[in-house]
Amino acid sequence: MCYHLKTKFGNTEAVIDDNCGISKFYAIAETLSSELKVNFLNQVDDVDTLDWDFKYKNQVLTLHYNVFNGVSVFPQHIKSIVHENNAVLEIAHFLERRAY
Repeated sequence: MCYHLKTKFGNTEAVIDDNCGISKFYAIAETLSSELKVNFLNQVDDVDTLDWDFKYKNQVLTLHYNVFNGVSVFPQHIKSIVHENNAVLEIAHFLERRAY
């Protein structure tokens, strides 16, 4: 798996897979939970979008799924700080080494 990065307003988003089904989102969520021991703090599930917030290294990030855009990870704050962006990059790099 290979991710790509998007940057807007100082916020880095790691697009893990831009063409996948919801089962990949759940597999990634399970991997984050079991291997990185993250706990999901808030889960918003809509018809075509899921946003699950979690804390990683004291940074609040969002695991995002949309039927049109796939799975991504981004900082919760609109204008994120360097630590949040670095946490996104760490998560993306970790997931890149996994096969889904």
